[in-house]
Amino acid sequence: MGWTMTLKDDFGVSAWTRHSGNFVSLLLLFLSLFSIPAHSDIVLPKAHHFSWKAGSWGQCIGEVCGSGGFQTRTIWCIHTEGWTTHHSHCQHVEKPESKRQCFKVCDWHQDLFEWEISDWGDCVLVPFFSNELKVRTAECVTAQHGIQRRNIHCVRTSNRSTVSIRICEFFSQKPPVEQACLIPCPQDCVVSDFTSWSSCSKTCSAGLQHRTRHVLAAPMYGGANCPNLTETRTCTNSVDCPVAEDEYQYSLKVGAWSKCRLPHNKDSLLNGRTTVNFGVSSNENNSITLHTLDPHPQFRHHHRQHALVHVRYPMSWEVEVGYQTRHVRCARNDGKNVMLSLCTKDNSPLTFQACVMPKDCQTSDWSSWSSCSKTCRSTDLSPGYRVRTRVMTQIPHGGGKQCPALEEKEACNIIGDLLPKCPRYTWRTTDWGECHIRPLLGQQDRRRANISKLCGGGVQTRKTYCVQVPDDSAAHYRKEVSRPVNAWLCDGDDPPLAVQNCSIPCQYRCLLSQWSPWSACLHENCKEPQGKKGFRQRKREVLWESSNTLGTCPHLMEFIPCEDPACYLWRIQQKEKCIPTNSSCGPGTAVQNVTCVNTEGGDVPATHCVDDPPPTEEACDVACSADCVVGSWSSWSSCSHSCATKTAEGKQSRTRTVLAIPGKDGKACPAAPALEEWRVCNDHPCNVFYWEASEWGLCTEDTSAQMNESSSWNGTSSCPVGVQTRNVSCMKMNAGPVINKRCLDSSRPETNRSCSLPCKKDCVVTPFSEWTACPTSCLPDNSTAAMQSRYRIIIQTASNGGQECPDTVYEERECDSVRVCPMYRWRIHKWHSCSLVPDSVRRGLSGSGEACGNGLETRGISCAGEDGEPANMTECLQWAGPFPSQIRECRVPCKDDCTLTAWSKFSECAGCGSSRTRRRSLVGRSKKKERCLNEDWYPLEENETCPCNQFLSQPFGNWSACILPNPPVFKSLQGWMRHREVKECGQGLRYRAVACIDQRGHLINPTLCTDSGYIVEVCHIPCPLDCKLSEWSSWSACSSSCGSGLKTRSKWLREKAFNGGRPCPKLDLKNQVYEAVPCNRECGQYEWRIEPWSICTINTVDDLPACGEGVQSRKIRCVMKGAASGEEGSADVSLCDQEEMPPRAQVCHLACPNDCVVAAWGAWSHCPPQCDPGSARNRSRHVLRLPASEKAACPELVQSEPCLLNSTCFTYQYRVSDWSTCQLSESAICGQGSRSRLLDCVRSDGKTVELQKCQQFGLINKLQLLESCVVDCPVSCILADWSPWADCSHTCGTQGHSVRTRRILQEAHEEGRPCPNQLTQTKPCSIRPCYLWLLNDWSPCTVEGAKCGEGVRRRNLSCVVHWGNLHESPPPQPVDRAFCGDVLRKHLQQEMEQPCFVPCPGDCHLTEWSTWSSCQLTCLEGRSFESTGRQARSRAVIIQAMENQGSCPHQSFETQPCKGGKCHTYQWKTGGWTNNKRAVWCQRSDGVNVTGGCFPQKRPTTLRHCHPPCTKPFSHCTPSGVCGCEKGYTEVMTSHGFLDYCTRTPGVDINKKADVKTNSGRLKPRPSQANDLFSEWTLRPVGPDGRVKLWVYAVTIVGFIVILFIITLSFLICKPSKTSKASPPPQKPLTLAYDGDADM
Repeated sequence: MGWTMTLKDDFGVSAWTRHSGNFVSLLLLFLSLFSIPAHSDIVLPKAHHFSWKAGSWGQCIGEVCGSGGFQTRTIWCIHTEGWTTHHSHCQHVEKPESKRQCFKVCDWHQDLFEWEISDWGDCVLVPFFSNELKVRTAECVTAQHGIQRRNIHCVRTSNRSTVSIRICEFFSQKPPVEQACLIPCPQDCVVSDFTSWSSCSKTCSAGLQHRTRHVLAAPMYGGANCPNLTETRTCTNSVDCPVAEDEYQYSLKVGAWSKCRLPHNKDSLLNGRTTVNFGVSSNENNSITLHTLDPHPQFRHHHRQHALVHVRYPMSWEVEVGYQTRHVRCARNDGKNVMLSLCTKDNSPLTFQACVMPKDCQTSDWSSWSSCSKTCRSTDLSPGYRVRTRVMTQIPHGGGKQCPALEEKEACNIIGDLLPKCPRYTWRTTDWGECHIRPLLGQQDRRRANISKLCGGGVQTRKTYCVQVPDDSAAHYRKEVSRPVNAWLCDGDDPPLAVQNCSIPCQYRCLLSQWSPWSACLHENCKEPQGKKGFRQRKREVLWESSNTLGTCPHLMEFIPCEDPACYLWRIQQKEKCIPTNSSCGPGTAVQNVTCVNTEGGDVPATHCVDDPPPTEEACDVACSADCVVGSWSSWSSCSHSCATKTAEGKQSRTRTVLAIPGKDGKACPAAPALEEWRVCNDHPCNVFYWEASEWGLCTEDTSAQMNESSSWNGTSSCPVGVQTRNVSCMKMNAGPVINKRCLDSSRPETNRSCSLPCKKDCVVTPFSEWTACPTSCLPDNSTAAMQSRYRIIIQTASNGGQECPDTVYEERECDSVRVCPMYRWRIHKWHSCSLVPDSVRRGLSGSGEACGNGLETRGISCAGEDGEPANMTECLQWAGPFPSQIRECRVPCKDDCTLTAWSKFSECAGCGSSRTRRRSLVGRSKKKERCLNEDWYPLEENETCPCNQFLSQPFGNWSACILPNPPVFKSLQGWMRHREVKECGQGLRYRAVACIDQRGHLINPTLCTDSGYIVEVCHIPCPLDCKLSEWSSWSACSSSCGSGLKTRSKWLREKAFNGGRPCPKLDLKNQVYEAVPCNRECGQYEWRIEPWSICTINTVDDLPACGEGVQSRKIRCVMKGAASGEEGSADVSLCDQEEMPPRAQVCHLACPNDCVVAAWGAWSHCPPQCDPGSARNRSRHVLRLPASEKAACPELVQSEPCLLNSTCFTYQYRVSDWSTCQLSESAICGQGSRSRLLDCVRSDGKTVELQKCQQFGLINKLQLLESCVVDCPVSCILADWSPWADCSHTCGTQGHSVRTRRILQEAHEEGRPCPNQLTQTKPCSIRPCYLWLLNDWSPCTVEGAKCGEGVRRRNLSCVVHWGNLHESPPPQPVDRAFCGDVLRKHLQQEMEQPCFVPCPGDCHLTEWSTWSSCQLTCLEGRSFESTGRQARSRAVIIQAMENQGSCPHQSFETQPCKGGKCHTYQWKTGGWTNNKRAVWCQRSDGVNVTGGCFPQKRPTTLRHCHPPCTKPFSHCTPSGVCGCEKGYTEVMTSHGFLDYCTRTPGVDINKKADVKTNSGRLKPRPSQANDLFSEWTLRPVGPDGRVKLWVYAVTIVGFIVILFIITLSFLICKPSKTSKASPPPQKPLTLAYDGDADM
């Protein structure tokens, strides 16, 4: 259901129309009724004291919207005093209704109307009691209450038309119309101090003099008005005026010129006639009045109404000449007007003149509004603006109205919620470029010569550019590539990094462990043993390897073929004691434990051992008492050869010795050969084999994998999978490749592995950027064609067969739309004849009929186009330059005028600096006229300086920095930054500006002296010198004499870096840099090698059996560690450790028959690992043969000794050497490397032993011996390109300079080349002359043809040239106006004339306006109350004759808003007291003395009074405010501190006798004469009561003590010494001073 609502007239008569046809007039009826304004209070009188009062109607209430609603209100019965009473007191008949029907408005009606609310008005004071707007200053502290109002209307939302307020009140409550506000306290008018008095108005007899002051701050917020600004007083001269001078003075006084008017053919009777009015009063001035009737009165209103009618584009301008008149009267110095003849004697005053008819400025219609500067919604909430312009179609003439503003700006898109979001910009980057490695400092020549082989860490760069962020609504199914834009659009964000570290893989490196021992002969596969051939093998491990995926480590396993392999062997672990079979000795058996073990010693099931197990019992013998006893076999000696050759094989032996000889019938000892056994060892051939793998090949396409992938391809793009291969072959040590069967096939390295093929990459480029903008302004016809360009950026280069990049990334073309500036010129018509004042006007005023004198002549101006056709004047105003003058003064000669010839031609110039002249002469009677002979009025000769084309070139300012040429790249691309390593040296240019000066010293265009305006000079920037180090020294010896250490080599400093060269690496205190690698000195490279003991030799006596103690020996040799027994060569015994040298001989014991025989001692048991105190170690041996006699005892079988640290017990621990420096690959400069350290096993006594010792004790090494490390890469500073040279900072003068900048993209790191300090370069601009229109000061007020009256003051525009600063030397110098431009157009923008008034003698007049006061803010407690301040100026009244006071004008002042004001405070200042008086004045916080501003209630007193008053004789009020006595009298005070009386000081001569009228004053005792004697002292020893003050006593005592001390000291020094052996007792220095107190 739709509705329309129509409201008519101001009474809110409404009509609602329902589209369905019904409900037409119902709403009209109710709203028309409810729209009539109703009062809320209805008072109906009952009697004298009670009346009804009704409240406001409430809201309309109803179940449905429409006419069925009702509204109520409250009714009271009130007394006239305001209190409410019962309804019965009021007349019931007159009671207003409390309920009525109403129309309930529907909710949807609310959309049709709304409140229109204006801004709050100014805050005005609230009226106080009695409705008087009076400010109570004394009650105001900081601010006073005010009220603000605003206008509120109810309007239609459709057309904003106003309707009754009652309609909007149906929907919402009316907003408040008033609100409270605060107004600062009243501020009184503040004026300055008076000036000094003027000179007396008369030089004789009595006159007047005055002084003035001016307004500093106008009264505000109800403050007191300004006081009189003028004070006048009479002055009297000692000289009386002569009798003649007492007469009146007369002055010719002129009025203002009338408006310029055109002459008319039909004048009325009085038109053009002059009458003289002889009035007696000053108000009825005796003046010459020109009566002129307006013949066209009906045009007045019409002209006023259409003063700014916009004439559309005239084709020419014409100027009309009219005339104007003025009043002239003779004024007497008492203000009366008198006969004109008393002022004019010979010449009548000028009462008419020709003038230019006023023409107002006319403009075209406004252009349409420009588009809004704010086109999108951004975070900046400031609105945009739009502009419209109009052009001037008629320049103003003759004081016509000046042109209004030709440009208008208004805000637009203030809220901007409906605007699209502003585009956002962000930085994008290209792909990273190739990795570049630059050589380090001091690299060897071979590295410099082949930089392509360098590897390791480097840097790679990329380009950054700015793009517009795509809209959020755009799809992101692919990588968005946006076109580049100007880089300054992204200036708010930091660009992404343009440099990063990278690495080029180096040669593959492996660090390997030592070889393990050879294993036993094993089957290739112990799980499935086959054949009778096997392999012995040894291994090593990879401790560290580089990350190069293409390299491979050396072989990690070596093999030796062998026969009869056995993966599992039987091991006899323990042999039991031999048990005789039949008796206590003889043959027997021993039980042994047999287990099957693998090659690593681990127990396995017996089924793994293929051979038959050895027997569990073994035959043995227990020696009887008479049997020979032989010891157990020794361990096998080392093998004589490491492998078997055709000529030699390895052997090893073992021995046993005879421990006891046999007795009778005993078992005999074996023969000597039976005491030694030999066996073959290391019988495998000397052929070692290993697998050798080449480096991995390049990743190639795997066809089989591709076929498999094609079947399961799911549409996603991925890089293809390839395969890498390498050759693996079996190698024979020190020979070459052999058949693969010679190597262990199970440990063969793999030959294939999968890899990722490099992805196929197409070239990716951005779209072309937008074309650069073409010039918006037109170009001259002969200028070069404007160009525009665009570019695109390569984001990703093509690789691996991808699509190549396009050839064109930069395009340039000529601008098509640039228009050529049109050519228009002024067409100047001939000058018209000289126009004078019409004859009728001239005759009526002067009575002279001669048509001569000064006039005006005019000419027309039109505009012509390039083809000579007429054009609009607006075109010439824009394109034709300065418009020519249309008016000039002229003169029609009169009979009495001086006649002169025309000027002659100028004389020839003699050269630069000379002058030329031209002449004219008087003609006829003019030669005899006195006034014509006055050359000041009629000069007969003119001089001017000759033009000169010689100019002086003068260098100015300092040289610029040396500027290097830009690198040869194509035009700098906007939004694109190149990255390069900077080398800031070589040949460049530096510039110095040149000032070009003409002969008169004026600055002129520099191109007249030089082509460019500069002196250009070649300069050189020294190249940077890098830090230079020496070559590596030789390696030092190992830092450790035994075990692991470091060996070093170093470089030392040869040359420091200079001029920004690469800095040195971190040097030590010796200016060296070193490299350290681990080293190891074998603690025992040699060891003692011993042979078996010889037979125990016993010296027998007679035929006794050879038994008992004897001696045996052996050979020892010093041999290289690890040498086989058959291959070692004896070395010098000094190379072996002498402390561990084994004994060469020893005592031996060969048991006799029937003696007890025991075996050799076993090994000592192990002490606790930490060698605990109190622990012990044991060793044991067993009986081999029991003694024959039971009484014979066997020796001890067990020995024990304490575990002593570093004697019988040792602890062991691991120790590591220092880390080496980070080791890189041979060709690497920086990047990933490794560092290492070595491990030692150290015994508790500090001796380094084999690592196996620590391993035997179960020590686990947890120390890391190898770790990765990084050598930081030297990154040189990378800068962006220089920006283009900016525009000059000043368009003229010497202060201009142009700047270009660059920014750091990558700071230098480590030994990289540092960034230069110069990130900004400045170049001087050419020195062009600054031309300026200088507005001169106003001239004094001049009255033409009279002494006083209405006049005019003028000021001129002069064109000056200066050097860029008006206040510095040389000062501005005047030049031709043509240099500054259009003087007529400049005149239109300035006020060049002002009316003024020159007072006549005796006139009461106003002074000139004072200068504007300083800008002052309204402040509360030191804080500004408003944003803009105010400043004031005033005019004071000057009275020249007291009798003219009645005609004096009123003093005036005016204020204007200003910016940059200050808060001022005011406070009272006081001077010093003089005779109980002092000066009091008000001072502003800036030190200016003022009147007003300070609170009068706080004004200090200017007079001082004593309380109580000084009524005592000879008393007076002192400056301190208490009563004192006159000179010669002393004050005697009461106990309360008041003056009691004044007593005469004795001995003081008082010139005049005291006038003592009271007995008390005469009989009181007087003080001594000392009071007057000390009265002039600053410190008075005598008090006012005549008594001596306490401090005088104190000074006297101190002086007495000092005198005594000096006497005592003198006595001690001068006293003769007495000879005495004993030294005198020490004297107390104060003994003499205390002699008088000795008895106390």
